[in-house]
Amino acid sequence: MTRRSFALFLVCILSLVGGVYAQVEMPDPSAIAGTPLPAPELADGTVTVRVVRERMGNNIAGQDVTLTIGQDKRTVKTDAQGRAQFSGLKPGTSVVATTTVDGETLTSQTFPVAERGGIRVALIAGIAAAKAAEKAAADAGAKAPARPGVVEIGPESRIIVEFQDDNLTVFYLLEIINNARTPIDIGGPMLIRLPRGAAGPSMMQGSTPHASAKGDMLTITGPFAPGKTVAQVGFSLPQATETFSIHQTWPVAVAQVFVGVQKIGDMKVSSPQITDSREMNTDGQSFIMGTGGRLNAGDTLVLNFSGLPAHSQTPRYAALALAVGIFVVGGWFAFGMKRVPATSDTGLLKAERDKLMTEVVALERRRRERGLSETETARMHRLSANLERIMADLDRGAAA
Repeated sequence: MTRRSFALFLVCILSLVGGVYAQVEMPDPSAIAGTPLPAPELADGTVTVRVVRERMGNNIAGQDVTLTIGQDKRTVKTDAQGRAQFSGLKPGTSVVATTTVDGETLTSQTFPVAERGGIRVALIAGIAAAKAAEKAAADAGAKAPARPGVVEIGPESRIIVEFQDDNLTVFYLLEIINNARTPIDIGGPMLIRLPRGAAGPSMMQGSTPHASAKGDMLTITGPFAPGKTVAQVGFSLPQATETFSIHQTWPVAVAQVFVGVQKIGDMKVSSPQITDSREMNTDGQSFIMGTGGRLNAGDTLVLNFSGLPAHSQTPRYAALALAVGIFVVGGWFAFGMKRVPATSDTGLLKAERDKLMTEVVALERRRRERGLSETETARMHRLSANLERIMADLDRGAAA
């Protein structure tokens, strides 16, 4: 399994198990309307049909419900809870439930009577009208001027941690939630400073175009539309050692902490903000899943790692020096003939060459670890140009 596919795999697993910890939400009416659901608590051969208006809980009492059983039909009125119950049905018989509310005919899926226990079905009137009204209200609210307010990082947000090619790699999969019906202005952009040492941050597909990552800062520009705004960023922590900690301060409240870590060897993860942690193994992949409660704006999430794979940095630095050498050699051939140094100049040129080489290697190492500022990048270009010139002079001197 590739690194990218593992990250996606881990997100899927966490999404599936995350419901255990997430806040309970009412089911989408359109997802359950007319769908038969097993009800082992009911007597064998029993089907109950619940009739509601727009959403669960808006029960319709005294409503005629017809159950078609093969060629036969039975009609029963709903009780105070909006339920019509049909008993004594033959297991395996195909049935379908229908009713008409305010001129709208509601029909269930066709399904067989259960061999054991019963079946529950919900018939929901006015779903389309309710959705249209809700959409119209949301559209009108979204067009309204932004007003001051607060947003939060929602409970479906995830922090995914992997160990890739000597580097600890972190993904923030954030959902910024605005529960208001109008856009919210939090007083400026949301600024999330990434952990110390974060390198190579980049936005991931699916993120809002109003989010950007530069240096160690994730910026999400408002106002924030009603609903959720997705911002997903990945970055590496190349300075991570065998024992390492991540400190992340959040500028807004976090509804729930949810962390998934790819487990390598004897790696362990702890955090004062994680109240429940477990190890899981699926399809040969092991990971640690941790959850915690709400964090307030300004709180810092701390993740402590131990047992991370320790790798020598010598091969990396050797490869870096080789890359710089190849870069410089390429410059020799591209550089035009200017002058041939006198023999007395050779010693000075070699000393200057060694000094510049040391500085270029140091800057290149820094670039790979945390990136360079604009000033450092300009200095890198100047040093490289001077180094090319000196190497070309020395090369022409040797040829002479």
